[in-house]
Amino acid sequence: MKTGSHPTSRRSFRRLALVPLLLVASGLFLGGCATTVTVDSLAKPGAEQSISYKIVNKNPLVTEDSLRYKEAAGYVKTALSGKGLYEAPENTKPDIVVNLDYGVGPPEIRRETVSEPVYIEIPGERRVERVQTGTGPNNQPIYSTVVIQDPPTTHLAGYRDYIVTSIVYEKYLKMSALSTEVVAEGRPPSEVWIVDVTSEGESRDIRKNLPVLVAASIEYIGKDSKGQKTIKIKDSDRDVVFVKKGM
Repeated sequence: MKTGSHPTSRRSFRRLALVPLLLVASGLFLGGCATTVTVDSLAKPGAEQSISYKIVNKNPLVTEDSLRYKEAAGYVKTALSGKGLYEAPENTKPDIVVNLDYGVGPPEIRRETVSEPVYIEIPGERRVERVQTGTGPNNQPIYSTVVIQDPPTTHLAGYRDYIVTSIVYEKYLKMSALSTEVVAEGRPPSEVWIVDVTSEGESRDIRKNLPVLVAASIEYIGKDSKGQKTIKIKDSDRDVVFVKKGM
């Protein structure tokens, strides 16, 4: 015979956020963390025909003879080689001049709404059962009435929203290829193609992020992306390994 469940007032609330967090962390560990990158590129028709280049430093914070710039330029040269481009020899006019700029933007405040699951634990139902508790004379069974409670059950009650505030930095890579063809006096060289790559995150370490930014640009060099493209890329991806390996 059932006597009914406990009233709602006796329900105890608890959050079991630890389990989903552990599952997420496990997935990141097994799959590797991916960086979200935004790419925007433009290209003139026939841009792929310009295959020899010279790189020009447009980063005002570093000099061309610094190890930091040489490392960045090396990554870019590797990416360009992946699209069939090559660096023009000394005293040779290249098809294009590739202006290279990269760096970290100022800090920006980001506020994100995060949902956390809220669970309720409902005590098990109580019921009365008649069970054998012993034996009497002539081995006759003796029965008693006992109260048995089922195990508690946990149910999703909903979600609790809260705001997380963080400071993020935009890491960027900009490459613009300018034609070396002679133009009318007073007119700037025409752009053959441009590629802008950005990524936001709490880290401001451009050196760590630069191989990922450069690797994300490979597919879009000399190509029109037709608007911004958002991609996810991991350190273990083929293009990142290719860029880090160098020429």
